[in-house]
Amino acid sequence: MKLSNETLNVLKNFATINEGLQFKQGKKLKTISQTKAVMAEASIADEFPETFCVYDLNQFLSVNSLFKDKPELKFDDADIVFQSGRNKIKYRKCAEGMILKAPDKDIKLSSVDVSFTLTAEKYNSIMDKSKVLSSPHIAIVSDGETTKIVTSDFENDSSHKNLVKIDTKVSNGKYSIVFIRDNFKMIPGSYDVDISFSGVAHFKNTKEDIQYWVAFESKLTKIG
Repeated sequence: MKLSNETLNVLKNFATINEGLQFKQGKKLKTISQTKAVMAEASIADEFPETFCVYDLNQFLSVNSLFKDKPELKFDDADIVFQSGRNKIKYRKCAEGMILKAPDKDIKLSSVDVSFTLTAEKYNSIMDKSKVLSSPHIAIVSDGETTKIVTSDFENDSSHKNLVKIDTKVSNGKYSIVFIRDNFKMIPGSYDVDISFSGVAHFKNTKEDIQYWVAFESKLTKIG
């Protein structure tokens, strides 16, 4: 098999969440961060013939890019074999116990207390401004009537703030739901967002079959 550009883009994104990855047999990939605050799942264009683990996903991707033409990937008991013409690299698999694997069980929100669509334009703007302002947090804030996405430092009242008004499909009361900015690892795009006051937000891409679950900061979040 050869890795398509679509699959490579997903793998590059997953490498920002966790360096290790278990490739499951089939066309679905899943990863989870070391803090367990972020989980992602994607259906990909390519189908892996077996289940195996990679300890350093960035290195794995770098090996794939060493070849002028996309290499063919073959699998034996211990190695993933990258081959193009006369060039061959044997890349060692790792044991399952050497990486943190995403759970097989899907996450289901116990309730949907906030729901909205985050456009690609707003997502890119929020991420860009949060970096310029050195804002460590991204929050969904409602006064019961108006809902905004606020980037700031919610542990410092004198910090800069960027506020973007959003239209919600569901908005239950007053709340300030705070996330760590660095946990926003989504591939840029438009997302349908559902948030449960129990502690988790679900981001589902509106065009691609990729989704993320992100835990919010309970010590900074205020409900009601």
